[in-house]
Amino acid sequence: MFQIMRTKKVLALILVSVMVISMVLAAGCSTKAKRPDVRIGLVFDVGGRGDKSFNDSAYAGFEKAMKEFDPTAKSTDKTTWVGKYEWKYLEPSAGGENREQLLRTLAEDKYTLVFGVGFLFTDALANVAKAFPATKFALIDGFVDKLTDASNIVCLGFSEHEGSFVVGAAAAKLSKTGTVGFVGGMKIPLIEKFEAGFYAGAKYVNPKIKVVSAYIGTTGDAFKDPTKGKELALSQFQKDKADVVYHASGASGVGVFQAAAQVKKLAIGVDSDQYLTAGADLQPYIATSMLKRVDVAVYETIKAVVGNTFKGGYRTFGLSDNGVGYADNPGIKDIKAALDEIKGKVAKGEIKVPANMADAKKFADALK
Repeated sequence: MFQIMRTKKVLALILVSVMVISMVLAAGCSTKAKRPDVRIGLVFDVGGRGDKSFNDSAYAGFEKAMKEFDPTAKSTDKTTWVGKYEWKYLEPSAGGENREQLLRTLAEDKYTLVFGVGFLFTDALANVAKAFPATKFALIDGFVDKLTDASNIVCLGFSEHEGSFVVGAAAAKLSKTGTVGFVGGMKIPLIEKFEAGFYAGAKYVNPKIKVVSAYIGTTGDAFKDPTKGKELALSQFQKDKADVVYHASGASGVGVFQAAAQVKKLAIGVDSDQYLTAGADLQPYIATSMLKRVDVAVYETIKAVVGNTFKGGYRTFGLSDNGVGYADNPGIKDIKAALDEIKGKVAKGEIKVPANMADAKKFADALK
């Protein structure tokens, strides 16, 4: 009898153990089943969140989409929010060497849409997208060849030269010395589009104006070197007698603003409205900013994924669809009407803005 009771007790314990294990497994499966169907991941480029420029503009679009499409999302840590959907951003190492690793991390975690913020992601994103065909990727400023609507990559580009044309016109109208300057970050065709548009816009207003240019470097580090940015801008202000300097150099642009404040001249920002994020000591010297609406591109791409209308291929944002523009700051209040007129002509195609320096010089020659 004792043996039978003992056997029953052992069997009961085994049964209880099985039930507990089953409940744990069921709970695990239940947790996994509740994981959001749509998951949005964004990988910043060097400078990261807080650069007051390109990356922050991307984050603004990410944040706008989250608030609109998933207003109940709650933060689970400083880089992740979970609600109806899941939202996450990652920041690269100081030199950006781990761009591909971060993209791959999100793809392996089955994120629906993954952004690479900047042209330096081009090769890494193409590699990861090939390995994860079920994941959608958005490449900002980069170009991957031979994409179609059915591709899992969309390249998001901008007509930077169009927006730069308008702020070039602003610089020429504000200049009293007859010389304006441009400080670029990394010397590549993409940044030369900013220079070309700026040059052409300044010449459109004043064919005799002198435009001086300088670049910080030839690697991605050029976008996070405010010391060099200040040095180049000071040279243009003091040596070349420029009184308005436009920068397209990411976080390095802080140095340009500091130089303008030091000599009490004017600077023009880029990507986002940098007057709003500058300190009170710098604001009086920031006339306006060329708005490169990375936020619009990020928001529209997330909207397409949420609405199940995502298409691969290429999309360009320009003046006609508010993809680029200029900031309405106090420094340009007296010339705003003239700038709006120029903006309208570009948007309508009445002015064809050159996208490289060779064409910009031809454009200027034709004005003489």
